Amino acid sequence: MSTLGASKIDTMKLSSATTAVLVNGAFAANVHKSSIDYNSAPPNLSTLANASLFETWRPKAHVLPPSGKIGDPCMQYTDPKTGLFHVGWLHDGIAGATTDDLATYEDLNPNGAPAIIAGGKNDPLAVFDGSVIPSGIDGLPTLLYTSVSYLPIHWSIPYTRGSETQSLAVSYDGGRNFTKLAQGAVIPSPPFAVNVTAFRDPYAFQSSVLDTAVNSTKGTWYTAISGGVHDVGPCQFLYRQHDADFQYWEYLGQWWNEPVNSTWGIGDWAGGWGFNFEVGNVFGLNAEGYSEDGEIFMTLGTEGSGLPIVSQVSSIHDMLWVAGNVTNEGSVAFNPTMAGVLDWGLSAYAAAGKILPATSQAAKKSGAPDRFISYVWLTGDVFEQATGFPTSQQNWTGTLLLPRELNIRTIPNVVDNELARESLTSWRVSREGSGEVDLETMGISISRETYSALTSGSSFVESGRTLSKAGSVAFSTSPSSKFFVLSANISFPTSARDSDIQSGFQVLTSGLESTTIYYQFSNESIIIDRSNTSAAAKTTDGISSDNEAGRLRLFDILENGEEQIETLELTVVVDNAVLEIYANGRLALSTWARSWYTNSTEIKFFHNGVGGVTFEDVTVFEGLYNAWPQRN
Repeated sequence: MSTLGASKIDTMKLSSATTAVLVNGAFAANVHKSSIDYNSAPPNLSTLANASLFETWRPKAHVLPPSGKIGDPCMQYTDPKTGLFHVGWLHDGIAGATTDDLATYEDLNPNGAPAIIAGGKNDPLAVFDGSVIPSGIDGLPTLLYTSVSYLPIHWSIPYTRGSETQSLAVSYDGGRNFTKLAQGAVIPSPPFAVNVTAFRDPYAFQSSVLDTAVNSTKGTWYTAISGGVHDVGPCQFLYRQHDADFQYWEYLGQWWNEPVNSTWGIGDWAGGWGFNFEVGNVFGLNAEGYSEDGEIFMTLGTEGSGLPIVSQVSSIHDMLWVAGNVTNEGSVAFNPTMAGVLDWGLSAYAAAGKILPATSQAAKKSGAPDRFISYVWLTGDVFEQATGFPTSQQNWTGTLLLPRELNIRTIPNVVDNELARESLTSWRVSREGSGEVDLETMGISISRETYSALTSGSSFVESGRTLSKAGSVAFSTSPSSKFFVLSANISFPTSARDSDIQSGFQVLTSGLESTTIYYQFSNESIIIDRSNTSAAAKTTDGISSDNEAGRLRLFDILENGEEQIETLELTVVVDNAVLEIYANGRLALSTWARSWYTNSTEIKFFHNGVGGVTFEDVTVFEGLYNAWPQRN
């Protein structure tokens, strides 16, 4: 997480004035709902009463507080005593909830109150992201978090030493509250004589790969702290547990660093490393999911990506993943071997996750193996810099995206050509054959329990079709609401690589609004065209209409000895205004689609360009589910 001035604290908490307006979110919304006509053109929304837009764009299947602003996901863990998975987020400190199925959640504290807040001797100004050791001090959940004493903090300005330290807190009541230890910080400063850009977001993890590399006792805990060095580049600082009570941490060095504002390859497939790392998570993966012995992967946020070195303060950032190996030639080092984007959305950032073991309640119900589950924060709008947005009228800002399970994914039977052999990308060759290869990349998919719940309601199947003429064709049936999942397969002719074909769907459509989602071969991207998404964007400042895009290469695949272009396997989740796109088990692209009119619920096939495209297995699952059954 990054900050400049007091805005860091402001973005994490709900003001007392807002709390007074909204004691019960549903009640406040219902008070004003009747005065808004969603069949007529929207007024300037900033002129409406406070909390009157509470339900207008609010999702129901996602994780967010009862009201107010949500920040970074953090503090996740599986309680070994209950098997419940805990997911936390910044919200006037750190608040959280538990789940036994990755679909429905229960607030840890009434009204979503935090489990830990700022105000101690180590953290007089703020509590930033932290990571939980499930069986830590005295076998209890133990939080290692960034305690903040000075502001402002930002990679573009001089760093005040002592601003960020790492402190401990223990929960004695099942995670409802974390009690700070009555002592100083356990990591009281950045490494000596290092001019850091940041020193925060400690992530506690175990790795047998690291145990071997640095000759640790099996089961040792490590923590990676994110940041960077001024005029040198972003990096991660690695520490090792020294004692059983986690009081002392041995510094192992900057185990990973990159030059200032550099990229993986030319940056097409993995954004940029920027000037500062944030929210770095470290974990082992294999084909099934999580493995302590698996290849080391990370998810991380990067700040300032793509900016000139002389740039002023900016919130530009990327949400990336990286895989690599570990060496120790005098000092331990993480060496990237491939990298990609965890979520291509401009508003998607600060991913955090944790191990969900096969012994957890959710995994027992689904029969899933050990997995790494990650949540991504969808901020209020692009870069959180929107001005004029009707914040008071909505009375909540941002959400966490659906939980995702990560693994090493194989793309089999790929034609061995220059498309497969491009270097420094988000994939690698894992098997070579006669004229064909298998590729590997990070697999990104909606958690199986979550997807099962999303698709458990009523559904309808739309007949497949082939389109060759430019235009849109309405579904014979459309959803009755703005809560649905659309899944489909789209097949392209081999000539598509040399054409300007654009094909996909239009959702949240009426005669006055529409959001178009399509694959475009010219830049190998899935595009979300939001230029006509929201009528409210034309009357109210701060509602973004910018297009979003995520890169996805559809490879040439051998099927029964014949070459064809890989089928686009598309899943579109529409949860009111939250739009998540998943493709081929390896791409995620998320954004806001704030349609206004009640009847903006239609779905249409979309096609543009020369050549026929075939749509198959088109299914719509309606209604979604209520993630918060115990909230009013």
